[in-house]
Amino acid sequence: MSRLQQTEGLTDIQEEILKTVRSFVESEILPVATELEHKDEYPTEIVEGLKELGLFGLMIPEEYGGLGESLLTYALCVEEIARGWMSVSGIINTHFIVAYMLLQHGTDEQKQRYLPRMATGEVRGAFSMSEPGCGSDVAAIKTKAVKDGDSYTINGQKMWLTNGGTANLVAVLVKTDEGNDSVYKNMTTFLVEKEPGFGEVDKGLTVPGKIEKMGYKGVDTTELIFDGYRIDAGQILGGQPGKGFYQMMDGVEVGRVNVAARGCGVARRAFELGISYAQQRETFGKKIADHQAVLFRLADMAVKVEAAHELMVKAARKKDAGSRNDFEAGVAKYLASEYCSQVVEDSFRIHGGYGFSKEYEIERLYREAPMLLIGEGTADIQRMIIGRRLLEDYKLS
Repeated sequence: MSRLQQTEGLTDIQEEILKTVRSFVESEILPVATELEHKDEYPTEIVEGLKELGLFGLMIPEEYGGLGESLLTYALCVEEIARGWMSVSGIINTHFIVAYMLLQHGTDEQKQRYLPRMATGEVRGAFSMSEPGCGSDVAAIKTKAVKDGDSYTINGQKMWLTNGGTANLVAVLVKTDEGNDSVYKNMTTFLVEKEPGFGEVDKGLTVPGKIEKMGYKGVDTTELIFDGYRIDAGQILGGQPGKGFYQMMDGVEVGRVNVAARGCGVARRAFELGISYAQQRETFGKKIADHQAVLFRLADMAVKVEAAHELMVKAARKKDAGSRNDFEAGVAKYLASEYCSQVVEDSFRIHGGYGFSKEYEIERLYREAPMLLIGEGTADIQRMIIGRRLLEDYKLS
């Protein structure tokens, strides 16, 4: 058990869940992660194991067949899974954003239809907000749904879907004509059902293939192209158009806590690799851990690992309490992703030339960490959110 990232005040059930997940990571993820990542191979057996553990239903209430656990429990599980392989934590992240959005904003019929099957992993969720030309500027999306009787026709192109190929339910943000002055009130979230796979997965709906990435491999990241795709109005999340932006932002707050947790997990693994290597490698007649420069580097790494974890836990607990947590989630995501990148690089430096070799795990982490700097909103977006909330709180009278 690591001295770092201990969480006070957990229940016996939470402790038992984390112990089970930690054991699964040690036995089923860490031994195969680097090999699968180098092959860019989807971790099918690992995902099946997560289903058996019930992790796809971790936050889904018991009435829908889930475990009914908190965001904190989920975040701590993500931290453990990301320590093993960040891509696996990404597979369950988008699934849980969609489940959370359904739980908070879906109609009773939508909840009954999807949540029980999401809890078992039969239905796997993906989350689609970004597009090729908008990045963090959500207001600039162009994909549009036009009403036609009791259905809509969607045309446009979405980008950066995690689980885009393997998912069979996608929450998609599009523009609709609601006649509002605010662009944000003219957006609607549709629940799009599709077949898993690539190519034309439904009439008028295409998943072209996996986007080749520097890191974050194994998990499929895709585009989603709509060309005259027809969908029933009953597939609007919550049943009412024009609320999509606010529904998505609620989901993104959960996603930012997840990204912070992933940063914590990857950083801890990088620290573990660095402190282990430092006690094995010798230079100038002694272990490099005995050189003050390396010892100080290890101390700095541990401080960052610990600080990021505490902020992530605070953000999760704030959301669990039913409070607005955009400030806390932004702070946690910003710091955890930045610190993760720094801790990974420090571990890479400790490894010296061997860190550049694919034989060493730190090489994989070095390519994975940058994704956290941009996922669920870039560092600059987090700083804008943090700054605006500070101006609200410290506004001069």
